[in-house]
Amino acid sequence: MPGSFSPEVEAALLNSEMVDITTVGRRSGKPSTVEIWFHRALGRYFITGTPGPRDWLANLTANPKFTFSLKQSIQADLPATARVITDPTERHEILSEIDKTRPWYGEQPGGIEAMYEGAPLFEVIFDELPI
Repeated sequence: MPGSFSPEVEAALLNSEMVDITTVGRRSGKPSTVEIWFHRALGRYFITGTPGPRDWLANLTANPKFTFSLKQSIQADLPATARVITDPTERHEILSEIDKTRPWYGEQPGGIEAMYEGAPLFEVIFDELPI
């Protein structure tokens, strides 16, 4: 991967919680943007949510390329690829780690077990790191 994050982007990734993700509509082919929490766990970046279907996950399953837009301390659009996580063992490991810093997810109906079974989950893999 070329380059590395600038100090400003690195700080934003460590201190921000909300981002916009822009996916390509699986049927329309048009950009679709949603505001969402992101998580740092196991030295990587993830996006999840409460259990249930999500248009953004369906879009990313059809076309994993998206834009990860920082917007709290700085504004930066980072091209990324989603790696949708379906393996039960990997999901359990990641969601257990996220639950340590965001126990709110485990407090939802069905608790953490419902998250393991039905929460949308993908890893954010940055395509090009700004120099």
